[in-house]
Amino acid sequence: MEINKVQVRNVVIGEGMPKICAPIVGRSREEILLQAEKLKAAGPDLAEWRADWFEKAGEKEEIKGILELLHGELGELPLLVTFRTRQEGGKQEISLEDYEEFLLEVLASGQADLIDVELFMGEEFLSGIVEKAHEKNVKVIASNHDFEKTPNTGEIVERLCRMQKAGADLLKLAAMPRDPGDVLTLLAATWQMKECYARQPVITMSMGGTGVISRLAGEIFGSAMTFGAVGKASAPGQVEAEELREVLGVLHEKL
Repeated sequence: MEINKVQVRNVVIGEGMPKICAPIVGRSREEILLQAEKLKAAGPDLAEWRADWFEKAGEKEEIKGILELLHGELGELPLLVTFRTRQEGGKQEISLEDYEEFLLEVLASGQADLIDVELFMGEEFLSGIVEKAHEKNVKVIASNHDFEKTPNTGEIVERLCRMQKAGADLLKLAAMPRDPGDVLTLLAATWQMKECYARQPVITMSMGGTGVISRLAGEIFGSAMTFGAVGKASAPGQVEAEELREVLGVLHEKL
């Protein structure tokens, strides 16, 4: 199936080597600035600000200040802004109302190139945010994270299809494997989604040490982006961004 390419600034997601997104997970303004400087030096394709790590994530002016700081520090590097909820592996609890307010504040700032919206906030909610984001020329990654288990192939494909139906630009699912068979399940579901249903780029990963191969072999199975750490990781199993680029380059060359 022909898959759309998603262009964010000078980065085209859905063609060539999987793009590397590196997270910024500082708790304070100083930590965030330091991580942003290190991240830029490591040369990923995109940066992700994990706002749920930030101590003052509930304060509008603080959010606005960090977004301006990152926009200036990162230059032409595309910025993804994510508030990961606690139920999906994030650092803070947040109500649906506050989650929506946060996303709308990010969109109003004009400083983000992409935002992350969790599927299980509801498809109506997701499609509403997608509409508002597209008005601002901001792309949306719909996401789902299961830290307990790996759903079966059909369930993974079904969740990714729901994201696509809601209008998301990028479809992301991460799951925790209990054994190597679960990693195969996730990779098989990724391939099935890409071959049979996907119109938008798919991003999948199996977490933890057991799942690290999924972060490296995405191009073979149909995952268009992977997340690599610069210093502190934001999820179990993340590989350092610079090492990741080397491995992805070797695989890309052989393909």
